[in-house]
Amino acid sequence: MTKKIGVLGLQGAVREHIQAIEACGAEGIVLKKKEQLKEIDGLILPGGESTTMRRLIDTYDFLDELKDFAASGKPIFGTCAGLILLAKNIVGQDVAHIGAMDITVERNSFGRQRESFEESVRIDGIAEDFPAVFIRAPHIVETGKEVKVLAECRGRIVAVQQGNILGCSFHPELTDDTRLVEYFLNLI
Repeated sequence: MTKKIGVLGLQGAVREHIQAIEACGAEGIVLKKKEQLKEIDGLILPGGESTTMRRLIDTYDFLDELKDFAASGKPIFGTCAGLILLAKNIVGQDVAHIGAMDITVERNSFGRQRESFEESVRIDGIAEDFPAVFIRAPHIVETGKEVKVLAECRGRIVAVQQGNILGCSFHPELTDDTRLVEYFLNLI
C-alpha cells in the first residue's frame, strides 16, 4: 500500500514538497480542506510565512483538526514556518499555534531574506552532509526532555524529533536530497 502524505496547501512551498514525497515513492496530497486529514498517513507543514499560514488556518478552521492529528500519533514534519507552527513556545509571542512539540523557537534568527544561505549539516542518523537551505530561518532555542536534537548549524539547533513529530529550520524540499523526507516516511 502506498503511503499517502498530505502537505498543508494554504501557503508556502507546497509543490516542492509534493515532488520530494513522490520522488520517495509515496503519494503526495495537497490539503486544502480539513476533512482531507482523515485520508492521509502523515502530514508536512511547509515553509512559508507562519503568521500568514496561521491566519489561513483560522480562516479555513483547520487548527483543532491539526491539533487532533498531532495527538493521533500520525507523523508530522514541519519545515521552517512549519516548525514554528509546531512549537509549544515562540520567542516574542504569547500564544503558540499547534503547539505539538516541546520546543521554543525564534523566528528569522539567521537573518532576513538577503542573508539566506545553504550549508552542509550533519543530521544525526540520517546524513553526514545534508545540503540545508536556510531562508529567513528560525532556530530552536530550547528543547524539552522528550525532544531529540538531530542537527545544529552555526551553533544553533536546526532539526529535532519528538516521537512521531519531526521539525527543521531549513528547506529540504528545495534540494534533490530526499534522505530527510525518506526518514520522515519511515516514521509511518
